[in-house]
Amino acid sequence: MDRGNETTVIQITEFILVGLTDKSELQAPLFLLFLLIYTVTVVRNLGMIILTKIDSHLQTPLYFFLRHLALTDLGYSTSIGPKMLVNFVVEKNIISYNWCATQLFVFMTFMISEFFILSAMAYDRYVAICKPLLYMVIMSDIVCLALVAIPYIYSIFVSLLIVVKIFTLSFCDSNVIKHFYCDTLPILSLLCSDTQEIELIVFIFCALNLLSSLMIVLISYILILVAILRMNSAAGRHKAFSTCFSHLTVVVVFYGTLLFMYLQPQSSHSFETDQMASVFYTLVIPMLNPLIYSLRNKEVKNALKRTIENQCKFIL
Repeated sequence: MDRGNETTVIQITEFILVGLTDKSELQAPLFLLFLLIYTVTVVRNLGMIILTKIDSHLQTPLYFFLRHLALTDLGYSTSIGPKMLVNFVVEKNIISYNWCATQLFVFMTFMISEFFILSAMAYDRYVAICKPLLYMVIMSDIVCLALVAIPYIYSIFVSLLIVVKIFTLSFCDSNVIKHFYCDTLPILSLLCSDTQEIELIVFIFCALNLLSSLMIVLISYILILVAILRMNSAAGRHKAFSTCFSHLTVVVVFYGTLLFMYLQPQSSHSFETDQMASVFYTLVIPMLNPLIYSLRNKEVKNALKRTIENQCKFIL
């Protein structure tokens, strides 16, 4: 509805972020906790990007997609993490108008990209298990490049559309964002203009991104499951399943968190629950993903070992 006649429209130059807590005694412990989480996230994802780029044994489609998954994890966690850490040590959690728009754009770009990179990884596993003899033909360099380039271009377009739509509308006299970062829905609640159009746009793209990417993942894994059940060898079934385990774990954690946030009844929603769920998928999941892939992956472990040994030889 049009709220322009009800509230004073002003020129916003900065926003105040409510943050995770207003209790001063929790600021220092939370700062240390999230500093540790963000540091581990940066080290592990940056390490995964470098390792899959320089090691000759990891130049396969699987690790190409894994490198871009690490890039998206690093991207959207970095759009939030550093600013969040600063807010723990300053008296007032202020973010400028332009940086708020930039933070929302960067976060949405990498988050949307992650949806479809996870889908591309599911398709890659489907081809590897169901069509092993044609794997390198189907998953050619051009196909792999297209499967990451298209999500990046699409996510930039969608993010730019939504951010421009929001930040060209009029804001009311309140500049307090009830969140720890600039997210779409908390910002929409501050608008005085008619928000029906932008709310519809956000809803359509959120539903499209979530459902289409999840559908690709589900179809891929249904076909994979059928193929595994048809295998005569128990060893073959175990090997096929083990190649999917890491990706399946990442998918369940990622989509499970988002579905928990958006499908729970409105009566069950609380500020604290939504904040914790947001923390989990914006900061904790990017830390967990490289850990999940490296724990059960001998190729990654061996590549890390080779890299360390080569560096030691170089230094000596």
